[in-house]
Amino acid sequence: MELEHIELQGKKLSPVLGKGKKNLMIDIDGTICEDIPNEEPERMLTALEFAGARETINAWFDAGHIITFFTSRESLKHREITEQWLAKHGFKYHNLLMDKPRGGNYHWIDNHIVKGIKYSGDWHMVKNDTEA
Repeated sequence: MELEHIELQGKKLSPVLGKGKKNLMIDIDGTICEDIPNEEPERMLTALEFAGARETINAWFDAGHIITFFTSRESLKHREITEQWLAKHGFKYHNLLMDKPRGGNYHWIDNHIVKGIKYSGDWHMVKNDTEA
């Protein structure tokens, strides 16, 4: 992973990705597979994968982008089963962040550029939106 270090007035700032590289944060339930609520963990291993998700995400990984799955699944209860599902379906990724707040209507406040893309059932559209 290429990180560039920048200085401002002689002080180091947090590193940034190299030119053209992206940090892609991708939800799991309802985005790469059917939506499984935390209250029904027995369904997590059998969740159906959405067409085009794996191919698109793995292509981004292979192109050098950072892939982080970001989910409301609970880390203490669901990490192992989530990692098993991702491995079983062949998803490539760098990080898995658990315990995302539930309920949607997210507002991300950051000192870096943030672009939100709402998954609407078509991974080809997501792929096209990330190219802009």
